[in-house]
Amino acid sequence: MAKESVSGGSPLPIVWNEKDERFETEDKEAFLQYRFREVGPGVDPSAKKTVMDMVHTYVPRSKRGLGLAAHLCTAAFDHARRHSVLVIPTCSYISDTFLPRNAEWNTLVYKEEAKSCM
Repeated sequence: MAKESVSGGSPLPIVWNEKDERFETEDKEAFLQYRFREVGPGVDPSAKKTVMDMVHTYVPRSKRGLGLAAHLCTAAFDHARRHSVLVIPTCSYISDTFLPRNAEWNTLVYKEEAKSCM
């Protein structure tokens, strides 16, 4: 199981738990869950891309207000950037709160190709 400290500037260390597809605090109480999935047009496998679908962020009540959710997101987006992986922000915290406050990460967000009407 690969575990790598990725911090993200957090007051508590953030760890990448590859086996469980999570970025988490060392005590595992706060985490960002993701899934890798294939996206792209048609059925041609060569046209598909692997993206990191960030599906859920959780911080227990006892740790709220410390900025942990943002630190988890920063660690996950930094990891995606280092590995040249685009992100789908399925989690509402990421899409509605984190990204509007941290627009520099929008370049990593996967956007489907516009379909032609012609």
